[in-house]
Amino acid sequence: DVLSVCCMRWAGLSLYATVVTQSPLITVSKGETAKLDCNLGTVTESSAKWYKQTPAGAPQYVLRFYHEWSSAQYGSGFSAPKFTSTHSSKSDYSLIINNVDVDDSAVYYCHTWDSSASEEVSQ
Repeated sequence: DVLSVCCMRWAGLSLYATVVTQSPLITVSKGETAKLDCNLGTVTESSAKWYKQTPAGAPQYVLRFYHEWSSAQYGSGFSAPKFTSTHSSKSDYSLIINNVDVDDSAVYYCHTWDSSASEEVSQ
């Protein structure tokens, strides 16, 4: 079975030109691992939050991760090892979905707080 784990490509611009960019649509097979990337732009001292939204539902908070933390903080119904997060820099984060199943097919949003602009920035 092939399913889509998707991140809509969209940029949220703040007054201070903070731009959050994400992976485009990715397609993985059942049982594989999906990796969704998020770049927080100029934001380097805020955590990345991930939300999952299916067509029929409201966004669900998946997890929050900050580059200085050893592990993520999870929303209700989400946990490791199914969902994990990594970072490659202070502004580059990834959401890892292990053993992907049909229920994981959704739009995943990356969200952060831009303290310099006092604004929420989403993707």
